[in-house]
Amino acid sequence: MATQSVTHLNPPGLHRNPAFSQGTIVETSRTLYVGGQNGTDAAGAIVEGGIAAQTAQALRNVLAVLAEAGAGPEDVARLAVYLDPEADLMEGFAAVGEVWGPHPAAVTVLRVGIARPGALVEIEAVAALPA
Repeated sequence: MATQSVTHLNPPGLHRNPAFSQGTIVETSRTLYVGGQNGTDAAGAIVEGGIAAQTAQALRNVLAVLAEAGAGPEDVARLAVYLDPEADLMEGFAAVGEVWGPHPAAVTVLRVGIARPGALVEIEAVAALPA
């Protein structure tokens, strides 16, 4: 895994949550942008099981891209999560703790129409890699 190069910011007076940071500082010149990952398997089929299963698989897909670059979730400065408007946010969050672990990147969650039919979630990441 990469050397830690992300500093997490949680200023006094702002809400603290172990699932995310209010901001992150990247102390590196190399950046990995992970394109939007849906909850698809290696064959490209959307996994069954609803938002929890799709979120878990989308995160595993993000982790696979990170690993290919020699990085892990601790190197992620920012996650963007796009949810289908009808998806249950709390079911998706449950999968995050299970797959992602205690790596509190800055996170944005938006409810949007997902381009891929049947997809309930899409997740992007920006990670700091060692120079």
